[in-house]
Amino acid sequence: MGDVDRAIRHARQQFEAGADILDIGAESSRPGAIPTPESEELRRLVPVLREVSAWGVPVSVDTYKPAVMHAALEAGATMINDITGMLHPEALAVVAGSDCAVCVMHMQGEPGTMQHSPDYGSVLDEVKGFLKAAVARCRAVGVADDRLIVDPGFGFGKTQDHNLALFRALAEGFVDDFPVLVGVSRKSMLGAITGRPVAERVPASVAAALIAAQKGAKILRVHDVAATKDALAVWSAIEKGVLSD
Repeated sequence: MGDVDRAIRHARQQFEAGADILDIGAESSRPGAIPTPESEELRRLVPVLREVSAWGVPVSVDTYKPAVMHAALEAGATMINDITGMLHPEALAVVAGSDCAVCVMHMQGEPGTMQHSPDYGSVLDEVKGFLKAAVARCRAVGVADDRLIVDPGFGFGKTQDHNLALFRALAEGFVDDFPVLVGVSRKSMLGAITGRPVAERVPASVAAALIAAQKGAKILRVHDVAATKDALAVWSAIEKGVLSD
C-alpha cells in the first residue's frame, strides 16, 4: 500500500472514530525534522485531500507554504493550520482570498533546531505577544475574527517547564476570547512526566486532553479519537449534565 493509500485509510479510521475535524499534513514538524520540498508535499497531500474532503467533515491542512495552502483550499480544505503564525505575506494573501478558518501557532525557531536550547524571558508573555501579533496580521488583510484560532505550540521551541507553564495558563486564554487549540497528544512532554515511550502514552494523552478541555480549550488535536471522546463524554455528563451525541 502506498503512502497516499495509507493516509486515506488512517483518515477514514479517525473519521469513523468520531473526529469532528480531520487535520492533514504532508510535512513533519516534529523536533529535528528537515523541510520537505514543496513538490513532494503537494504530491503527498493533494490526492488525500481530494478524497477526504468529499466525506462531509471539515478538513484542516497543516502547512506554512503559500502554494500548498492555495492547492489545499482548491482541493477542499476548510482550515489552514500554520505553525509559523502566518508570517509569510503570501500566506496571508491566500487566506484573505478564502473563507477558510485559520489557526495561528507559536513556534520559537524552526523544527530542525527548535528544541536545542529554547529560551524566554517570560514564555507566557512572549507566546501571548506573538499570537496577538499573528491575529493582528490576519485581521489586517480582512480575515474575520470568527475564522481565527490560536495555538500556543506545545513542544515547538519549549522546554518542559515552558510547556507546563503554558498549560497552566490555558484558562486565562492567550488572545482575548479567541478559541484555543491544544495539541499535546503523545508528545515528549507527556513522556517526560510518565516515563513512557510514544506507543504507551494514550492514557496520558487522554488525561491531558481532558484537562485542556476543562481549562477552556475549544479544539483538541489528538491521535486517539475514540478514547478522548469517551473521556469528554463522561466529564460532560457528570459536570454539565449533558450527554454527548
